[in-house]
Amino acid sequence: MLQRNPYQAPSLPAPGAAAAAVSDRERPALGGAIEIVIQRLEEVVDQETAALKSRKAVDLKDFNDRKSHALLDLTRALRQMQANGAVHSQLERRLGSLRAKLEVNRQVLKMHLEAVREVSTTLADAIREQDSDGTYGPGVRMAYKTS
Repeated sequence: MLQRNPYQAPSLPAPGAAAAAVSDRERPALGGAIEIVIQRLEEVVDQETAALKSRKAVDLKDFNDRKSHALLDLTRALRQMQANGAVHSQLERRLGSLRAKLEVNRQVLKMHLEAVREVSTTLADAIREQDSDGTYGPGVRMAYKTS
């Protein structure tokens, strides 16, 4: 049995459909699809942020793939809503909430990447020092690096 991707947006009408083709009765369904897409994206962002804060091994590629897919779904759903002239003040609030979560996620990712960079620099320096036979002192090695 085929399983539906949980990060794929619900089916929406094809982009570019005339606004008149969508009745008032169908407009809430479009808002519902947007809500589902935003919830899924927030879940992925929250999961990644929690995983990074736990300081355990994190599959960043998986999170990146899931966020990229969810953002693509969100873009498609937003374009569909715009094409149909559907704008909701509640949608603006939800997008503001998503933006805040993305900002927290960005800060946590930045801290994680800075820590990774610091550790990798320390390891590279240790390896470089270990490989040295002592022929050249630190001053000579530094002069060689800058030239």
